[in-house]
Amino acid sequence: MKLFPESFLWGGAIAANQVEGAWREGGKGLSTSDVLPEGIFGGLDERGSEKEYLKDVAIDFYHRYPQDIALFAEMGFTCLRLSIAWSRIFPRGDEETPNEAGLAYYDAIFAELEKYNIQPVVTLSHYEMPWALVKEYGGWGDRQVITFFLRYARTVFQRYRHQVRLWLTFNEINMSLHAPLTGVGIPMESSLGEIYQAIHHQLVASSLTVKTCHEMIPGAKIGNMLLGGLQYPLSSKPADVMAAMQGNRHWLFFGDVQVRGEYPGYMQRYFRDNNIELHITDEDREALRHGVDFVSFSYYMSGCASAEPEKYLQERGNILNMIPNPHLSASEWGWQIDPQGLRVLLNLLWDRYQKPLFIVENGLGARDQLTADGQVNDDYRISYLNDHLQQVREALEDGVDIMGYTSWGPIDLVSASKGELSKRYGFIYVDRHDDGTGTLQRYRKKSFGWYQSVIASRGAVLK
Repeated sequence: MKLFPESFLWGGAIAANQVEGAWREGGKGLSTSDVLPEGIFGGLDERGSEKEYLKDVAIDFYHRYPQDIALFAEMGFTCLRLSIAWSRIFPRGDEETPNEAGLAYYDAIFAELEKYNIQPVVTLSHYEMPWALVKEYGGWGDRQVITFFLRYARTVFQRYRHQVRLWLTFNEINMSLHAPLTGVGIPMESSLGEIYQAIHHQLVASSLTVKTCHEMIPGAKIGNMLLGGLQYPLSSKPADVMAAMQGNRHWLFFGDVQVRGEYPGYMQRYFRDNNIELHITDEDREALRHGVDFVSFSYYMSGCASAEPEKYLQERGNILNMIPNPHLSASEWGWQIDPQGLRVLLNLLWDRYQKPLFIVENGLGARDQLTADGQVNDDYRISYLNDHLQQVREALEDGVDIMGYTSWGPIDLVSASKGELSKRYGFIYVDRHDDGTGTLQRYRKKSFGWYQSVIASRGAVLK
């Protein structure tokens, strides 16, 4: 049996707005996540009332991080993917001077990780941005936001240059096509042209951030992060094959720009065919040439594409709507389970980019039950992760360069899409429920010991 490489990074992934809580503590400003308190597809609440939402406390990682990081260390984590909340550092987003309390909070986080030799993998923007930038500038629709983001990036690069060597720019950057308020801070009803112009500004900011990171932290690595929305043709009909190719290009485009440094021809045709005219300067084109060091991505499910999609019922999974694959089963939330798709995706990305790959989100959301004696017997999660990690090992054998694997999420957290806790992913159960009740006590699930053994054996226990 082939073992995972000794250098392979093992861990889990969390996001500030889904675990921290403390949304008004430490000088933090209002963020887009705060005004979507019931999730990406929930209603807008600019927080004029004192109503408390689940995300306002979340799992209270803000105050309980030492306990949680100790549990991650117990599992054997060598890395933890986490995000910095931009509005903790620049509460409005356009200030000249950062919020010291916010910077100090992440100082403490990184010190705790260092104590256990857990390497931080830090996402600069994970589904949130300061709400003031949306209200006063129109979000990423305004080119000025590039300047504000670079100021934020330079600030955290300078502050944490000795603690953080692995960085990501924007989480699931391609999701802006499906949830533009969360992704780029513009209204859901925005036109395609407006969405792509905002995305263009974000792509420029991403590339300039790569350049800045290389200048400020020699030896550091910085990557992008894609929502892996793998689509198969529903049939062998050439029209369905073309539909799948075009569907995959809608998200691969983001990787193409961030790795190759320019807009591909197929997107230029797409813009022409849809009467989209982007304002792109010569300086923008030069900026885009700064490509990422590695490609990271999430993978939860695959789907199918058809030349006649109106004939089929589509299911939403991880933001995307796709036609279900008749050959696959699905989770309680309708997300199709396709372990082999992860090997397909790893090979596809490696063939396309020849850049190291990092699986930074993969996991199973389920309604876990805590027994009277404090146990959670989540064999279904063990089976899901076992089957996916087997396919990662196969991809390594295929010759794919894979940096590591961080499961989503190693501890129960509030979901991004609906702002609920009942869809649990973690190896650690958090006693909190959708109605806000619970003690917030942590319990090790059965999968906790299983993942611990996977890491310790470098994958030898996988079946």
